[in-house]
Amino acid sequence: MNLTEAMAYLDAHASYDTTGRVESPTIDRISRILEVLGDPQLAYPVIHITGTNGKGSTTQMITRLLMAHGLTVGTYTSPHLERLNERISRNAEPISDDDFVEQIAALVEVELVAGVRPTYFELVTAAAFRWFADVAVDVAVIEVGMLGKWDATNVVQSQVAVVTNIGMDHNEYAGPTKADIAREKSGIVKPGSAVVIGETDPELVQIFVDAGGAANFVRGEDFDVVENQLAIGGRMVDLRTPTTVYPEVFVPMHGRHQADNASVALTAVEAFFAAPLADDVLREGFAEVVMPGRFEVIGRQPLVVVDGAHNPAGADVASQVFFEDFDPAGMRYLVVGCLKTRDVRELLSALRADEFDVVLTCTAPSPRGLDSSAVANAATEIGCDEVIRCETTEEACAKAVRLAGVDDAILVAGSLYVVGAARPALRRLLS
Repeated sequence: MNLTEAMAYLDAHASYDTTGRVESPTIDRISRILEVLGDPQLAYPVIHITGTNGKGSTTQMITRLLMAHGLTVGTYTSPHLERLNERISRNAEPISDDDFVEQIAALVEVELVAGVRPTYFELVTAAAFRWFADVAVDVAVIEVGMLGKWDATNVVQSQVAVVTNIGMDHNEYAGPTKADIAREKSGIVKPGSAVVIGETDPELVQIFVDAGGAANFVRGEDFDVVENQLAIGGRMVDLRTPTTVYPEVFVPMHGRHQADNASVALTAVEAFFAAPLADDVLREGFAEVVMPGRFEVIGRQPLVVVDGAHNPAGADVASQVFFEDFDPAGMRYLVVGCLKTRDVRELLSALRADEFDVVLTCTAPSPRGLDSSAVANAATEIGCDEVIRCETTEEACAKAVRLAGVDDAILVAGSLYVVGAARPALRRLLS
């Protein structure tokens, strides 16, 4: 099997058009696949992460803090931006094509033995768990794909279960209230888990406390951000954990919210070790954090930023950072596309699209991408002055770069699929 054949095998198991509530959710298929593989997900300790927003950033922070401590760390995230290999990494290095093909080839045989037909996500998850066992990681940091209880990753026995926050997202699968979503996400808590809760709503916090973990650490009570200041290239923060106050920690990521993510990540790592972190380990870990596609600066004259904000809460944060932290002086251009499952008007409103001088719409490069004309119509309806409809992300980025002067600013947002296509296009355009 080669890489093309491996990707074709995965695509044959995809159901891109399937959406909506599943009447009989199950983790039986992934459990059966892993049973045939010898349950590799039980071969290493796990930190398991769920939440509506901030999962990706928190996952990367945890990974870097563990690496700074000298551990070999396997990390599993989703979705990817440019290459599927990005989802599975060892010490922040994506799995090689050869190793990835080897894992998928093994699963072809396992599927026959197991007697079940797994989904695309279940196969990639199984490949990650098997590879982590093969390369003997010291710890795996596992990001939930969606919600929690019925997610394919929820076959691990986590030493630490993390929830970043609870927002209204994936309501086609869960809801209609935040409490309903919290109950789904609390399904990752195991009896032996230390539970780190970044959410602060008392009703939602109680749902996680009641989930039956071994210990609970709640933001605002057991840990918090003490100081949070804008700094060149990120934030300068003071963090309080259950054991220690860490002053003047530089987090190289943009936005006030990243300080909250940092406090969650640090508390999770402390809970894993059941001890505070050495100062040099803490500072080295945070200094190495890189999060592609999360308010990532691609160019400076003009300022070009990509952010995978794809729900109203994430979009609200992205627009706040863009307008308030960066406060661009010149013209402001928004390149935007989203999936059909999104309320496009709500998303555009959260992005403050009507405050941009020009909005360029595109169709997200996914079978579930909303046509750019629908995005353009919604932008016009909410009061955007100038709207330019483009077919593709690449076309929209090219037009934005052509229009923008050195003092202007471009934000690309609305979908991780859009950001994934924009990053290589912008690198070519700005080189």
